[in-house]
Amino acid sequence: MSDKDTATLLREVSNELVRVSEDFTKKADEALNEVKKFGGLTAETKETVDKLASTQTGLTKTVDDLKAQLGEVEQRVVRGGDPNARKGVQSLGRQVIAQDDKLKAFGASLQGGQRLNLPVAGVQAALMSADVAEGVVQPQRLPGIDTMPKQRLFIRDLIAPGETTSPAIFWVQQTGFVNNAAVVPEGTLKPLSTISFDTKITPVTTIAHLFKASKQILDDFAQLRSTIDSESRYGLKYAEEQEILFGDGAGMHLDGIVPQAQAFDPAFTVEHQTTIDDLRLAMLQSQVARLPADGFVLHFIDWAKIELTKDELGRYILANPQSLLGPTLWGLPIVATEAAEFEGEFLTGPFKTGAQLFDREDANVVISTENNDDFEKNMVTIRCEERLALAVKRPEGFITGAFSS
Repeated sequence: MSDKDTATLLREVSNELVRVSEDFTKKADEALNEVKKFGGLTAETKETVDKLASTQTGLTKTVDDLKAQLGEVEQRVVRGGDPNARKGVQSLGRQVIAQDDKLKAFGASLQGGQRLNLPVAGVQAALMSADVAEGVVQPQRLPGIDTMPKQRLFIRDLIAPGETTSPAIFWVQQTGFVNNAAVVPEGTLKPLSTISFDTKITPVTTIAHLFKASKQILDDFAQLRSTIDSESRYGLKYAEEQEILFGDGAGMHLDGIVPQAQAFDPAFTVEHQTTIDDLRLAMLQSQVARLPADGFVLHFIDWAKIELTKDELGRYILANPQSLLGPTLWGLPIVATEAAEFEGEFLTGPFKTGAQLFDREDANVVISTENNDDFEKNMVTIRCEERLALAVKRPEGFITGAFSS
């Protein structure tokens, strides 16, 4: 038999099987609708159903005959060299025929109004090649680069900004004021008041770091270049944050705020003193120094504890979970930091009037191929740096210490 005759016979057998199955399903639907609508079957429908039930044996024999014909066709396909047959891929029609037990059970349950559901497993295997060459199916690539999480940096935003074109900042600080002003009778000497000053020099500090990369990868992967730029700038800002807070002034380090701040020494204590009370008393200490505080720096864990403080009825004292406003306490902004040294402690003071940050050179990124043997190896050196100076003009106004509870 030719390939054309084989294909034709297979299609005819499959079509006949589909027709028989559709007749069964149609009669079952009609019977089910009548039962639902009239509470029973009409005489005509009952006669048709009884006739289908009496011819069940003939239908089963027809299915068996179709199965036998399909088996003969598949044997011919095997003898004819069909590659799918040699791989054991079962055709869709044969998978349906193989479930003739369900067809028999369906014929016996027509009066129950059941639907015929023939799950066909392995349809994908029957329609697709079992041998897929490597590389044909490519993995999906997600856009961009998944970067590491970063600390939020806001300390700089509290401090008064400034710029300089010099390698150092020279400034004069008032260190004292003795006020002897008083009522003076006529013809007597006036009292003498004194003001003392001190000169200060704050050097400009350089914060920098380097990266190495292949020139080819930067040319071929633009996203990598931008990622390195952003990460290198973030690295500078993180180091800057640490220097502003904790720089000890040794060598080229910034003279940070915390080492110069005054220790927390409240003017009085209150009953059941809490962290919220501590911050208010620290504000008072700044006010006594005639340098009102304009912000707080807290560890983010301590700030979360304050926000979650509740009264006896379980109501939040400060926090409003639906509020869109920024974090504030006693009318001052809160800057939450991840600096481990700050957990359990705080810093407050006149950030705008008591300190100033001077930028000599903004953070910038420079790429060069002339470093060491970069030219020979087709490598590049990426440098990111900034230059700045910090002048803490009124250290007596900054208060730092540990929470009392």
